[in-house]
Amino acid sequence: MLATFLIGLREGLEAALVVGILIAYLTRIGRRDVLPRLWVGIALAVTLALAIGAILTFGAYALTSQAQELIGGLLSLLAVGMVTWMIFWMQRTARTLKSSLEGELDRALATGGLWGIVLIGFVSVAREGIETTLLLWSMVRSFGDSPEVLSGALLGIAAAVVLGWLLSRGMIRIDLRVFFAWTGAVLVIVAAGVLAYALHDLQEAGVLPGPFSTAATIDPATGAVGVGWPGFPFGWAFDVRVQIPPTGALAVVLQATIGFMPQMTWLQVIAWTVYLAVVGSFFVRGLRRRPRRSAPSIETASAPSVTETPTAPQGAS
Repeated sequence: MLATFLIGLREGLEAALVVGILIAYLTRIGRRDVLPRLWVGIALAVTLALAIGAILTFGAYALTSQAQELIGGLLSLLAVGMVTWMIFWMQRTARTLKSSLEGELDRALATGGLWGIVLIGFVSVAREGIETTLLLWSMVRSFGDSPEVLSGALLGIAAAVVLGWLLSRGMIRIDLRVFFAWTGAVLVIVAAGVLAYALHDLQEAGVLPGPFSTAATIDPATGAVGVGWPGFPFGWAFDVRVQIPPTGALAVVLQATIGFMPQMTWLQVIAWTVYLAVVGSFFVRGLRRRPRRSAPSIETASAPSVTETPTAPQGAS
């Protein structure tokens, strides 16, 4: 529940901030008459995300188990790719997000086309919506049909909506640089776990070599699939299911936080380690390059507006 709550909060707040910027700018320049078009685009983006989630959830029932594993693994890889791209995109464009969105609105208003504003609302929200849908669907598969998984996501999205509204009204102020730094770090770890589970699905589907196929590394001493070094490279890296039951609270917490599973293949462990080492190092390097005194924030004057002003080093005030 904690992992999906953080995902819903992070992705939902990104969308809420974008919507807040768009609405605030249209209000400030006296073009509230085009707000219905913007809301149409936002509604279409939300509908698309829900439709993708429904198709993935109910469409899988008509597939064979092998096809489910194959599609699940491929879509989980897509989710990891989208999350990784969005983390670095936000890190790179956070300080110029407001000016970029306002420039897109100016161009759409200048042309006078109906679909220009609709498209801006759709694209601005669809990115986060599709990414969130794929990531949450992948996590639901890895955790099973536990209601806490979906509940955490819904609570996170609801909290993001409330925070977005409070920010747009100027009732609270958050150092977004700190917020996105911490939640970005969490997403890197979550994405590493989703990557590991995706490879597990692909190994079960027979697309990748592993302990489920004829390519499994056999331990000559036992005649079974090897565990530990006897299982390298296509066996089990470890198997601690006796010490940490897969359905126990500890296993669930470890899987939700760091992507750990009581039984993991060598390919999973290697991919998890490489992803964290490479993506984590680039993420930390990006944080160090960013100005320490500048962070986007949302304030309110006579009408809601978005400004980029220095904030105190605290996480929120």
